[in-house]
Amino acid sequence: MGDNIGTDLKAEIKKMIVETLNMQDITPEDIEDDLPLFGGENTLGLDSIDAIELVMAVQRDFKVRIDDQNLAREVLKDVNSIAAFIQSKAE
Repeated sequence: MGDNIGTDLKAEIKKMIVETLNMQDITPEDIEDDLPLFGGENTLGLDSIDAIELVMAVQRDFKVRIDDQNLAREVLKDVNSIAAFIQSKAE
């Protein structure tokens, strides 16, 4: 599978995260593809309110549905998992 599509999609996702959550001190380039978005140390440090906002933004911006809390947890693990979910729904 061509990684260019994945790279462009991941860049869009990172931009969406920064814009949706109004992150002042972080740019999309600061977010590694495999950086955990939630949790303790060495993560982006997002919380449950951020998760709700991200689910709504992913659904709005990428026209996909995330209708289950367990699925949302898996999908929002990191940028790679969000991109994989969006690509799986596009096929």
